[in-house]
Amino acid sequence: MTLVPSPAASELAARRAEVVTALRAVLPVHALLWHDADTTPYECDGLTAYRQRPLAVALPDTEAQVAAVLRTCHALGVPVVARGAGTGLSGGAMPHALGVTLSLARFNRILGVDPLACTAVVQAGVRNLAISEEAAPFGLYYAPDPSSQIACTIGGNIAENSGGVHCLKYGLTLHNVLQVRGFTAAGEPITFGSLALDAPGLDVLPLVIGSEGMLAVITEVTVKLVPKPRLARCLMASFPTVEAAGEAVAAVIAAGIIPAGLELMDKPMTAAVEDFVHAGYDLDAAAILLCESDGTPDEVAEEIERMSAVLRAAGANRLEVSQDEAQRLRFWSGRKNAFPASGRISPDYMCMDSTIPRKRLADILRAIAEMEQKYGLRCCNVFHAGDGNLHPLILFDANDPDQLHRCEQFGAEILETSVALGGTVTGEHGVGVEKLNSMCVQFSAEEREQMFAIKRAFDERELLNPGKVIPTLHRCAEYGRLTVRRGLLPFPELERF
Repeated sequence: MTLVPSPAASELAARRAEVVTALRAVLPVHALLWHDADTTPYECDGLTAYRQRPLAVALPDTEAQVAAVLRTCHALGVPVVARGAGTGLSGGAMPHALGVTLSLARFNRILGVDPLACTAVVQAGVRNLAISEEAAPFGLYYAPDPSSQIACTIGGNIAENSGGVHCLKYGLTLHNVLQVRGFTAAGEPITFGSLALDAPGLDVLPLVIGSEGMLAVITEVTVKLVPKPRLARCLMASFPTVEAAGEAVAAVIAAGIIPAGLELMDKPMTAAVEDFVHAGYDLDAAAILLCESDGTPDEVAEEIERMSAVLRAAGANRLEVSQDEAQRLRFWSGRKNAFPASGRISPDYMCMDSTIPRKRLADILRAIAEMEQKYGLRCCNVFHAGDGNLHPLILFDANDPDQLHRCEQFGAEILETSVALGGTVTGEHGVGVEKLNSMCVQFSAEEREQMFAIKRAFDERELLNPGKVIPTLHRCAEYGRLTVRRGLLPFPELERF
């Protein structure tokens, strides 16, 4: 997939020479890459099925250099795609063929932890896990914890609003950030939110969180920290069917229990992970639930007892509670290694990411099982069950074009079924390029135009990460999702395909 038609080689060379000459005037030699051998590692993020080399890669060391790169590209009309660690799974950081990739990898300093205010100020390229490690001596930690937290950066987490296991109880990234600083497409400084719990005037902080690098380039973030619980224990519940496990999730929440984590893994995924991590999972179960409780010892004991009762009533045929911290971490290590474990049993996999109402979990699992037969591909399921955020992993071989095609159709049907069940095509992985067509299913032309209007308010020339997230009317027409009512085709002036 390319974002723009492939330019002629002569056009590409001339544009690259122009852009490199301009950027060399504002960046030190070591901060600019443009030879193919140097830019190839940046041609994709974690969604490796789609690749595109950029004209050049800028690796600024300072905010002044970030501003200079943006001003230069803005003057030349060159698209800019910001990039963190490249762990995104929807192609959000996929380069533009005629654009510059702006890496924030060198913005990796923690500027300070304030234990009294329970906040930390960090640069955008700081790893998610590093924040909690820095805050640990103060008895604090940063709650959102994507499975890739050992590598993913806080800037990328904000761009995608990606959270992880703890979001059920402690909120999404949106709820754990106070202030975001950065630069507009024109290189002007901009601040979203404030250091207080409220912002003066219109609070536009929620606009930038989850905006996938389309509104501004993030350089600095102030995050909230929360006290580390005195005790945490994990309960593993086994179920004879995935439907029963899905229904048990709804039962836990309906009972008024908000676990610190509530994750579901089906049998194929459990088998793959157990062979990789040896977490101690029940290999006889059709599905397992991992339910975490944290707080004081008395609170944890009471909640574990209540959860156990609800899970037994919902059909759990085996319950095991972690007996010490090592066993609890082992349980979670299995869950957090689900993706690499899948890489051991298949040449490639594509992780879909949608969200559905918790009460429809059993329905979507049944539908996915039918799709496995329809497309002739295996699918392992692991997801943030408490949030209704699915992560089905479709296994395929990218060397076989037909398998890749069927995989894409399989993924699209999961997303559209999620919408039909009352959910959304987006979860914590964003839209990127992966879900552009599916956005046509969920949003009307009027709604998409409202999204474009917000983008233009911040980026009038639409240079920041263009071609991502919001599908054009032309694209949706091509996808064949316009509805014909009373024989009248909407937008008749558009060419049909």
